[in-house]
Amino acid sequence: MAFTAATPPSPGLSTDSTDNRYTYNQLALTVITTVFFMWGFLTCLNDILIPHLKAVFELNYARAMLVQFTFFGAYFLMSLPAGWVVGRLGYKKSIVTGLVIAGIGALGFWPAAGLRWYPAFLGALFVLATGITLLQVAANPYVALLGPEKTSSSRLTLAQALNSFGTTIAPVFGSLLILSTQVKSSTEIAGLSTSEQLLYRTQEAQSVQMPYLGLTVVLVLLALFVWLFRLPPLEESTVKADTGHHTLLDALRYPHVLFGVLGIFFYVGAEVSIGSFLVNYISEPSIGHMSEKDAAHYVSLYWGGAMVGRFIGSYLLAQLSPRKLLAVFAAVNVLLLIATMSTTGTAAMYSIVAIGLFNSIMFPTIFSLGIERMGPLTGKASSLLIMAIVGGALVPWLQGVLADNIGIHHAFVLPMLCYGYIVFYGLSGSKIRNAPVSSQ
Repeated sequence: MAFTAATPPSPGLSTDSTDNRYTYNQLALTVITTVFFMWGFLTCLNDILIPHLKAVFELNYARAMLVQFTFFGAYFLMSLPAGWVVGRLGYKKSIVTGLVIAGIGALGFWPAAGLRWYPAFLGALFVLATGITLLQVAANPYVALLGPEKTSSSRLTLAQALNSFGTTIAPVFGSLLILSTQVKSSTEIAGLSTSEQLLYRTQEAQSVQMPYLGLTVVLVLLALFVWLFRLPPLEESTVKADTGHHTLLDALRYPHVLFGVLGIFFYVGAEVSIGSFLVNYISEPSIGHMSEKDAAHYVSLYWGGAMVGRFIGSYLLAQLSPRKLLAVFAAVNVLLLIATMSTTGTAAMYSIVAIGLFNSIMFPTIFSLGIERMGPLTGKASSLLIMAIVGGALVPWLQGVLADNIGIHHAFVLPMLCYGYIVFYGLSGSKIRNAPVSSQ
């Protein structure tokens, strides 16, 4: 085993010491799950921000998806710098730094909303996403290494369940605050008096400013909390030794890493794309025929399904083959997408929402399989997998282009193809042909 965070106790180590270390690691896992919750909340809030900004700036689908393009594009651009930071600061300081950077990005929404300038929103989102990228690069491998390797998928899935709790309540939070103000078109605004225009623009700005200002405060307080907590130092070579001896290409030479990078790309792309379109899709007359504010509650059901699935999946992954379970869940999502594109009304609506339940285990399972037995290359493999989250930037934008040309209903063919690849990854792509660390 290349990692010493969970090595067996020596013969002279007392049972009390073993129990204390187990309790210590469990407490550390609890602390880190609060970080998972927070970045899930912030990421999912984009699903509410998109229809709001689409209406405010009267954007088509492709331009509205620049929100996700900017947010998840930061993962691609900033993953390598984030890996460098983790290599020098270690896991704890990197997590604290990531929370502070995310707080600065959230604070940027105040001037962006006041200026009513779309590029300013995108700039604030990029800074926010940079902080979350650093959190991902540090926290995902930290949780995976905080115990035995054979249960890393189960442990990471459990942590991701708290991430899903954040994504579940974010749409409710956003619908009550961000979507609380009825957005007026430029023609409607022009018909208002000067005082009415001023009042409307103030209310519109505050619907975004106040939620993100509150999030700034929470992020800073969480950074302080993590800083004060004494996390177990992991002595694996990911942080200590691998500061320049290996390259990303060294990690990509291993097929399960390469296929895993593509798996994360397609999974995140599909998951984010579906979540980004849900409000507009469900509010369509032929689907749910409801207001955007009411449709936002179904986004909560989508992400809530992922949360429930992760609690169940955490147990299942400890009992069953992660590879087979991943393939089965992905195949079910392919069928659900075929169902939603083939129907209308309630059937189409609940078919798309049910996908969240089967999304549940995918990210943590693909991630843990992608770094399995990588030893000193764990850090490089982790950085590559985090970079692949750029799928959340490209796939939603491409689906936006499809929606503008063939309609939102049939544009879901793109995420369907993404899940098709994940079926392949579970059945074949994730198999370890060779690895730096042999199995024990």
